[in-house]
Amino acid sequence: MKKVLSFDFGASSGRAMLATLENGKIEMKEIHRFSNDTVIVGGTMYWDVLRLFFEIKTGITKALTEGGFDAIGIDTWGVDFGLLDKNGQLLSNPVHYRDTRTEGIAEEVYKIIPKDELYSLCGTQYMRFNTIYQLMYLKLHRPELLALTDKILLMPDLFAYMLTGVMKDEASIVSTTNMFDPVKRDWNFDIVRRLGLPENIFAPVIEPGTEYGLLSDEICEELGCPKVPVIAVATHDTASAVAATPSNSDDFVYISCGTWSLFGIESKTPFLNEEAAAANFTNEGGFDKTTRFLKNIMGLWLIQESRRQWRREGIEVGFDTLEKEALESEPFKCYVDVDDPLFETAGNLPKRVCQYCERTGQYVPQTRGEIMRCIYQSLAMKYKHVFNSLHTLTGRDYNRINILGGGIKDKLLCRMTADACGCEVLAGPTEATVMGNIAVVYNALGEIKDLKEIRKVVSNSTDLKQYLPEENEVWNKAYEDYVKVING
Repeated sequence: MKKVLSFDFGASSGRAMLATLENGKIEMKEIHRFSNDTVIVGGTMYWDVLRLFFEIKTGITKALTEGGFDAIGIDTWGVDFGLLDKNGQLLSNPVHYRDTRTEGIAEEVYKIIPKDELYSLCGTQYMRFNTIYQLMYLKLHRPELLALTDKILLMPDLFAYMLTGVMKDEASIVSTTNMFDPVKRDWNFDIVRRLGLPENIFAPVIEPGTEYGLLSDEICEELGCPKVPVIAVATHDTASAVAATPSNSDDFVYISCGTWSLFGIESKTPFLNEEAAAANFTNEGGFDKTTRFLKNIMGLWLIQESRRQWRREGIEVGFDTLEKEALESEPFKCYVDVDDPLFETAGNLPKRVCQYCERTGQYVPQTRGEIMRCIYQSLAMKYKHVFNSLHTLTGRDYNRINILGGGIKDKLLCRMTADACGCEVLAGPTEATVMGNIAVVYNALGEIKDLKEIRKVVSNSTDLKQYLPEENEVWNKAYEDYVKVING
């Protein structure tokens, strides 16, 4: 029986999971968990990449004591990257996407490639920290660093390189860069050339389910492990989660719910029209050459960062308490646009929620529960807004939303989503990303046949919870007030 070692990196933590596949079910065991802590030096926010690679080595060592493994898969967040010189050495620590260095950089890009044209070339949602803007920042402000760069590798590809010595970029993670051709499924070198970026720094693109290479001799000798393959899974964490959507239909809606909420559909072809651009949807790569047509929404970040702020103030409060206090507070008194730039960066989120409400002439929350109620119902209203947009953009009706990931533990948000969107919500699996990661490795090993079987295996391996709308008419009426607020 083959075992898979999966590494799943989120914005605040990572873990190593050891998995087996037996009787059509995936069984997983967490063998190592670690925090993913950013480091600010000289005003720049970095990922502590060497420490994260140390945690990968620790996970490998622990997996060996559990009986070993036959292959490794790695997924991470999108857009960020490492710069390597001609000797394959890191030139600097990768910079965190929440760093402010890209503020104002998009306008410099649009002077060369107008915003609408850029969307028609790659179909990527505008977000100021996309890879394209980070690289343009380097060209404009750190040209000496870019001149020394021989290759850029996105985060999962960087970790795979550290393990194998092979430099390749996987398609789903490349699709987050704003420089991906969603039809050819390769770097868009027209964009690269027009921006004056060096073409040679971009590694070959491979599809999910392809092998990067075997563990290097150096790693095997250091850790005492066999030369097993490192598989390029759908390395963008959302792509892995979507691959694990337990749907028996090709036509479904999903929310991959965590720090970010990724709300969309899976499509055979990208949407590159003006309507999709105006709605600021993105086209990202998925397993089996699919397109994830979706909207990035500032998700549980607002709840997580609010809790961190209260803890910084010496108030220890759990998520269950925050949910309870929100539920006990009067509904529909105020709203925020969760994607407002005011909420992008770390800091005093509760204060910013109040500032937003005051700025927009609404009731200003007075208690912790009222702040949380405002955030929760604003998230659910945003989901409704995007759900309506999907219907308009695709011309299709949907009667179910699959919510995936750790956010399904938040039962209040799941219930609010069903009420706001007026449809069934099916929640699960909690471990969608890591299950998708593992399933793609098994596909590469020949143990799972195709995407349809992946989803069947995931469905067999998890318990799903159903939420049905109970107060849809109330939410529809309140939605009119929400739209007035976010439209100014």
